[in-house]
Amino acid sequence: MLPEVEAWLGRRTTTSSDWSARALLSAKRGTVSVVLPARDEAATVGDIVSAIRRDLVEAVPLVDELVVIDSRSTDDTAARAVQAGAKVFAQDEILPELDGPAYDGKGEALWKSLAVTTGDLVVFVDADLQEFRTSFVTGLLGPLLADPAVAYVKGCYDRPLLGAPGTTGPDGPDAATAGGRVTELVARPLLNMHWPLLAGFVQPLAGEYAGRRSALERVPFVTGYGVELGLLIDLLELAGLDALAQVDLGRRVHSHQSTEALGGMAGQIMHTAWSRLERQGRVIPLHDPSPRLTQFQRGLDGHLPVEREIAVAERPPMLSVPQYATRLP
Repeated sequence: MLPEVEAWLGRRTTTSSDWSARALLSAKRGTVSVVLPARDEAATVGDIVSAIRRDLVEAVPLVDELVVIDSRSTDDTAARAVQAGAKVFAQDEILPELDGPAYDGKGEALWKSLAVTTGDLVVFVDADLQEFRTSFVTGLLGPLLADPAVAYVKGCYDRPLLGAPGTTGPDGPDAATAGGRVTELVARPLLNMHWPLLAGFVQPLAGEYAGRRSALERVPFVTGYGVELGLLIDLLELAGLDALAQVDLGRRVHSHQSTEALGGMAGQIMHTAWSRLERQGRVIPLHDPSPRLTQFQRGLDGHLPVEREIAVAERPPMLSVPQYATRLP
């Protein structure tokens, strides 16, 4: 690990228990928006919204906006979120006047959330979390409210792989850290090889993070699963390592994707990394990476190839969008 990264770890890593809601309220300057991107998360989104409203809107008025971006759900996600007290926006109804296609993916929902929120600080929380605690939100806000030099905060945590073979016995893998397979197999090696200043992030793909609007609106958003990696790399370039921080949120539990789905995510993350390597002049491209991923499934006649698209579109910095820029003071 680079000496500057080791020093950063000690200086910019805290835990959620370091930041109480009452103390943060005293330190609060400006407004706070909490955003949940959600697709078919009716089973969990209501409990998350209810907890945030109860603890951080009503008991302690720390959060000013609580927004769910419904990303083409086919279940009762939107209704559950409204019933729990969130303001809900349909992803495809935000900025409908934009030219070009309506993109899919988590990053599209996050990018569009900037256009329908007003908070000076924006907190993003995944909507599929189980055992959710509002200390996720207060922990992410802590470094931003305590130090104006901090522009972006990532969550880190123990990530159990529930129900995986070998994770329960005393001789098996550690169940608390067996999750995050794409992080360990793809994202962490990429960051250590090409952006070693980011090697100190425990969970670079964490879905819980917060930033100053003034920073988030100045970087592009990958529309797919590469959004977390892209933001981390682009914000490092924009603001420098000392403007980034991380907070230990404890334990994060959510549903797990299949191995095949993780392969598609890994492909999108690799495409995201490639685009940044090329943009930053870190590689001399001799070809364009293939946008297709071939995987195999067992069928009656043997292994059958299944192809999926893994190319990722990218939205420009929101500040460059005229419809957004004209609303600013």
